[in-house]
Amino acid sequence: MGDGPGPVGESTRLVPTREEDLDLLAGWFADPGFVEHWGGTPLPRAEVAAKYLGRRRPEVESFLVLAGGAPVGYAQYRRAGPDGGGIDLVLVPAARGRGLGPDAARALLAHLCGELGWRRVTVDPAAANVRAVRAWEKAGFRRVAGGDGDGHGDLLMEYRPGR
Repeated sequence: MGDGPGPVGESTRLVPTREEDLDLLAGWFADPGFVEHWGGTPLPRAEVAAKYLGRRRPEVESFLVLAGGAPVGYAQYRRAGPDGGGIDLVLVPAARGRGLGPDAARALLAHLCGELGWRRVTVDPAAANVRAVRAWEKAGFRRVAGGDGDGHGDLLMEYRPGR
C-alpha cells in the first residue's frame, strides 16, 4: 500500500500509489459498484496498472485515500495549464456516505491550491450522480456548466480558492 507524504484531511490521508498497490486497485476497478460512475465498465488489470499506479507522473498524480489507516478509495489530479487542473476521486461503496469524500477532496485542494499554487480546480461528475455532486459541493465546488436539468450529462464544477 502506498506510503510517504501526501495531503492530510481531518479523517483521511492521501498517499501516492505504488506498484505494490496493483492487486488492491485492480480488485477495486474490476468491481461494478466501484466503477459505476467511473466509466461504468470494470477495467482490466493491465489498464489499471498503466493508469493508476503513478506511471503517468508527473502528468497525472495518483493517490490511495486512507481512512483510519485503511485504503478506502482512489484520487488523482492532472494539471491543465499554468495555474490549475482537474481532480477525480472515487471511494469503495462501503466508505460512501460518511463524509470521507469531501474530506479527501478538501485535503487535495489544500495541497493543490496551497502548496502548488493552483487558482482553479475542476471536477466533472455525472449530473445523475447526486451523491457525488453533493460531496463536491461540501468540499467547496460550485456548478459552472453542464447537465441538462433532468440529471443527465456531465457537470463541470470548479473550486477557486478565496471564493
